[in-house]
Amino acid sequence: MAGRLEGRVALVTGASRGIGRAIALAFAEEGADVALVATNEALLASAAEEVQGMGRRALALRVDLADAESIKDAVESAKKELGGLDIVVNNAGITADQLLLRHKDEDWDRVMQVNLGGAFRVTKAAARYLMKSKAGRVINISSVVGLTGNPGQSSYAASKAGLIGFSKSVAKELASRGVTVNVIAPGFIETDMTAALTEEQQAKVLEGIPLGRMASGREIAHAAVFLASDAAAYITGEVLRIDGGLAM
Repeated sequence: MAGRLEGRVALVTGASRGIGRAIALAFAEEGADVALVATNEALLASAAEEVQGMGRRALALRVDLADAESIKDAVESAKKELGGLDIVVNNAGITADQLLLRHKDEDWDRVMQVNLGGAFRVTKAAARYLMKSKAGRVINISSVVGLTGNPGQSSYAASKAGLIGFSKSVAKELASRGVTVNVIAPGFIETDMTAALTEEQQAKVLEGIPLGRMASGREIAHAAVFLASDAAAYITGEVLRIDGGLAM
């Protein structure tokens, strides 16, 4: 039985770990070839090996998302080496958590350059190929804090909120060419970062989640597969919260 993404080519940023890696692997399971974009070469190579282990083609690309030329080259490489481009997932993100009065300008700028500017540059570079696809998809990974805000995360929350506005605008621009643009806004996810929290900190986090647990990266990946598939062809400009009810 063919996978839901059989014969398609996806580019996933932040694909070396966490949510990005889970999405890249889920796409491969569903039949897609994957260009994996990140900065950690060792982790990229490991993720690419996993994709290839599923019988799919993989291309590992070390890219600085603040560098427009680097991004353009990566998109061109993906198109050339994998034979096209149908799906883009803008997942890469960084934080520089600090209270407003202590927040450095350079940290604010870097968060915006990567989280929001990176998505802008990747989508812009990929758009002409997506418009030629019969199933062009852009999936942007925001965060529930882009909807609610969070003390100490003004730059991160602003970048993720900006990603939502960006996505809705581009969804309207590309709709006439059949390209859908949607957003996933995860809540707390089981990652190395959350695993490092103390038991007390984890308990406090779970108190605010009606479902009483964090999500796995794979649960976010399932949603990305759906939005990339034919089943979601009539969905665009939407924000899908996956947060266990945290922001209800």
